[in-house]
Amino acid sequence: MNILITGGAGFIGVNLAHDYLQNGHSVTVFDNLSRLGSSINLEHLRSESPNFRFHHGDIRSRDEVASCFKKNAHFDIVYHLASQVAVTNSVAEPRNDFEVNALGSLNILEAVKEFCPEAILLYSSTNKVYGKMDDLAVKEQNGRYEYSELNGVPESRPLDFHSPYGCSKGCADQYFIDYSRIYGLKTVVMRQSCIYGYNQFGVEDQGWVAWFTIATYFEKKVHIYGDGKQVRDVLFIDDLIEAYKLAADCIDTTNGNAYNIGGGTFNLSLLELIKYLEDCFNRPIPRVFEEWRPGDQKVFISDITKAASDFNWRPKIDAASGIKKLVKFVSENSQSFKAVGII
Repeated sequence: MNILITGGAGFIGVNLAHDYLQNGHSVTVFDNLSRLGSSINLEHLRSESPNFRFHHGDIRSRDEVASCFKKNAHFDIVYHLASQVAVTNSVAEPRNDFEVNALGSLNILEAVKEFCPEAILLYSSTNKVYGKMDDLAVKEQNGRYEYSELNGVPESRPLDFHSPYGCSKGCADQYFIDYSRIYGLKTVVMRQSCIYGYNQFGVEDQGWVAWFTIATYFEKKVHIYGDGKQVRDVLFIDDLIEAYKLAADCIDTTNGNAYNIGGGTFNLSLLELIKYLEDCFNRPIPRVFEEWRPGDQKVFISDITKAASDFNWRPKIDAASGIKKLVKFVSENSQSFKAVGII
């Protein structure tokens, strides 16, 4: 197959590209290389296979997006992963956040509609489309927050965009669903929880599992926004990629649908992650507590029943196993983290 991955030099994109290249497919990455570590990820892909192509471009530019589609052969699957990913950045620069996440997504949809309308088109959305969810009863138990009356958030949960980031990603989320209804495109939306794993150059504003791991390895203090008892379901990158590919394989069922994709029962609080890392590295982690971030949820755990039903997907890598893999990756690639200036 011929695959296009926007944001393909980023954390999720490089792992997805690697998987397809290893299985003999052709992969084109469209990226502006603005993210820390993206140039390093790109070099890994360039050395991996003659079936790899790179198109330097910005999704905010309709012309640059169209150029990528014109220069390459028909794409069978388009994964739209390029985005502005931090709530804090969206609050500081809402116009840029909108142009990248909302306008950029529209550019991708329009290009697929014009150049390869038969392609499968998968969008990487976020659980932030559900907002702060203040109406859900939450209790504190065993030093962590938990839902009082449900096990996880289903896709039937009303959308409630909160923060500029939630608005821009939610806007794109709905456009992808509507382009299936109105124009007949084959679209799938993945509302992702906290993803972590290899090649993740996490920073304080985004990618907290990776950032806490990197900071601990380099003996830096971590900032906790809130009280640290907030809980997220965490999903290792290998499980996410399997979800992507299964959803594409089952497009007759998944077309036009949104799915909550997260670890489900594989979940932990910020303080639980810190305790686990302290045990791994055998030293205390200095920490500073800050104010809660806008729209932060005390708990988010995905109800992944729909994904299990529609394309037979369930996460396999529990949090303890996944974090061990991440610790090993950070330890073996410490010079890369120094080279990009994260530390």
